Amino acid sequence: MEEPQKKKILLRISGVNVTEYERERMRFHEGNFSLEILNTSRDDERLYEYSVSKGPEEELWQIQLRVLEPVADPSIRILHRESSNGSCSLSLLCASERGDEVSYSWDSRDNGTGGICSGSGRVLNVSYSLRNAAFRCVCTARNRVSRRDAAFQSSQCGTE
Repeated sequence: MEEPQKKKILLRISGVNVTEYERERMRFHEGNFSLEILNTSRDDERLYEYSVSKGPEEELWQIQLRVLEPVADPSIRILHRESSNGSCSLSLLCASERGDEVSYSWDSRDNGTGGICSGSGRVLNVSYSLRNAAFRCVCTARNRVSRRDAAFQSSQCGTE
């Protein structure tokens, strides 16, 4: 004989009666029939079951909860620097020390830079004339739950 399956019930609705078994951990919103799990942690990452009984019928859904760590503030570091004939080439690395499933993108928040800072990925290669060295590249580190920015201000070929 098999062992019976066990499951944890957070909420039970029977007719108009609502029973919340872990009030400090969840909040049920009757208006839109949603369940909010408070102060989630990695331990909450699992398959959940959602059932609604309507007389002799029961509707059953399964929901996989994934808990993602938010992205930490990224930092920008110069990997490579080269200056020649009045122009500068830089390789910039953007990195966030924490966060799950982090993606990186680059852009310019200044007007008139001609897309010099456009790119995706952790590394951005930039070449520019030292005569027009006033620009700003912004790296965005993001995942599905957060986003953070860091900026690189141009200078005399990245001397800052």
